[in-house]
Amino acid sequence: MKVSDLKANSNVDEIVLKIIEKKEPREITKRFGGTARVCDLVGEDEDGNTVQITLWNDEIEKVDVNEVVKIKDGWVKEWNNQLQISTGRSGRIEKVE
Repeated sequence: MKVSDLKANSNVDEIVLKIIEKKEPREITKRFGGTARVCDLVGEDEDGNTVQITLWNDEIEKVDVNEVVKIKDGWVKEWNNQLQISTGRSGRIEKVE
């Protein structure tokens, strides 16, 4: 799958992206109480197209700039007119060597 294949409110079976930007993690208050850490990144596919990636809590420390990652069973949503990928409830992110 490539960035050009992504559509809002759809699943991501598997996508490989190079991390080209990682912003500072921030803490948010969850809708039903408690807090969580969230971090926005930008990933680029082999065609040079980019997409925002949102990582939560423990996922944040797994990834750094210039690393290549594979997101499996993720989710695409639209936020502020921009597509963004997340692992969602059942997805995972792993480094590609």
